[in-house]
Amino acid sequence: MLVHPQFDPIIFQLGPLAVRWYGLMYLCGFAAFWCLGIKRAGKSASFIHPDQVSDFLFYAVLGVIIGGRVGSVIFYNFDHFLANPLYLFKIWQGGMSFHGGLIGVLISIWLYQKKRAWGFFRLGDFIAPLVPLGLGFGRIGNFINGELWGRPTDTSWGMIFPQVDNLARHPSQLYQAMLEGVVMFIILWVYSTKPRATGSVSGWFLILYGAFRFIAEFARQPDEHLGFIAFEWLTMGQLLSMPMIAAGFLLLWLARKNLLEKKA
Repeated sequence: MLVHPQFDPIIFQLGPLAVRWYGLMYLCGFAAFWCLGIKRAGKSASFIHPDQVSDFLFYAVLGVIIGGRVGSVIFYNFDHFLANPLYLFKIWQGGMSFHGGLIGVLISIWLYQKKRAWGFFRLGDFIAPLVPLGLGFGRIGNFINGELWGRPTDTSWGMIFPQVDNLARHPSQLYQAMLEGVVMFIILWVYSTKPRATGSVSGWFLILYGAFRFIAEFARQPDEHLGFIAFEWLTMGQLLSMPMIAAGFLLLWLARKNLLEKKA
């Protein structure tokens, strides 16, 4: 039976400054975004200059951090926020929400392209394949921290998380790292290598993430303070992913009709 290694979340500490594995995973995700963006921008058919990738990354980082924190509070800890609105700013006491981070990045895309007349969906298609590896790094950070563990299982690869109990559980963080990170990256990167109707790549990003997250949630332990949202199986992660899937199919339909070209 596998046992979680119980990593120290702090890599090293210099006085009050602590460098944490989770923060390092975020840096790795942003670095992957930048490197892949430079590679994509360097192609002759690209509308964005490599220097502009670094500029947009600044907007994206703000969108991820602010949106992720606000989303975590609103979607998963709203009761805490109502009791103490300052909880929103206590980032050391809470996590990050992908769905909130996504909203933050969408706002960043809209703000960045607004003065450049690129079109919201055109820039979204450029950005979408750059995101999955960062998601994968984030899930690895969850695994290192020993958080967001899975449900009990009798599979041979089940893992005991000693900080929780002595039950073998799904290492659901690694499932998500593989699906949302590696698999989604490969599909979107290969798909985007050929010219596609505007909005198609963004549509597939929404569909793939929503579907992979929905599936992975069956192995992931629901948040204790939320439990199941409905039907004794629907989790908050699944509830938030369903609109993503629907929006993705809508984008694919609009793209097929060529209705998203140069739309802001």
